Amino acid sequence: MRVAVIGHVEHVTLAAVPALPAPGDIVHLDAPRVFPGGGGGLAFHQLIRGPAEVLLYTAIGSDDAGRDVRDELARSGARVHAAARSEPHTRDLVLITPGGERTIFVIGRPLHPTRADPLPWDELATCDGAYFTAQDPEALRAARAARVLVVSARRRAALAASGVRADVVVGSANDPREATALADYAIAPGALVMTDGARGGRIETAAGVVAFAAPPVPRVVGAYGAGDSFAGALVHYLAAGRAIAEACARAAVHGAAVLAGIVPIDHQAPCSP
Repeated sequence: MRVAVIGHVEHVTLAAVPALPAPGDIVHLDAPRVFPGGGGGLAFHQLIRGPAEVLLYTAIGSDDAGRDVRDELARSGARVHAAARSEPHTRDLVLITPGGERTIFVIGRPLHPTRADPLPWDELATCDGAYFTAQDPEALRAARAARVLVVSARRRAALAASGVRADVVVGSANDPREATALADYAIAPGALVMTDGARGGRIETAAGVVAFAAPPVPRVVGAYGAGDSFAGALVHYLAAGRAIAEACARAAVHGAAVLAGIVPIDHQAPCSP
């Protein structure tokens, strides 16, 4: 099986803090972790924890943060297709407060691949599944060549501009940038999946709405990366031929797994065949 991720990978610095800083405060980050993250990066990390061959289409900046991201991605063993950008790479500062909530500071604009980049876009036609979280409608048209196309709900504008039909759009009912209904799409996807934290989520299709449950989590340590891990796992199980309800139920386990720790890539569960 072959799957692809098309989107941004950011240079993430993550740390737990006792509280978010008030005006005038100085907050010290003890034992911060640095890793490639962001929406595309975390879905990619989830997918490489499985038996599929993984392709990544992204863009990388020209500074030390970009070099760090490029080096870490190369160690993954996946096929990384990265367009070079002559600008600083995007950095994220992620603060995790007691109770697991995350606050993200994004430094610079996210770097996305475009169809104009000299990347092997034709290889997407060989993929069983593709996850699109970039911004270029032409790149989205290229991603449509995959057998199963999953698009982040944050990319609704790109989806509309592309004129293609996604098999699945995935997002969070608790994020105003993602919360949508099937009627919000001029070209409705085959299914709209909205996660809803501990309540699980819903799957909306032309036939109606069905719910799926979330596995019990004894204690939420860190919420960063749960939605992106769910999305990556969802792509895996749909590419493997699972029906949408089963794929969501299985992906919910992967979303919940990262809640057990601060750093999501340390807790992502391997995708099964």
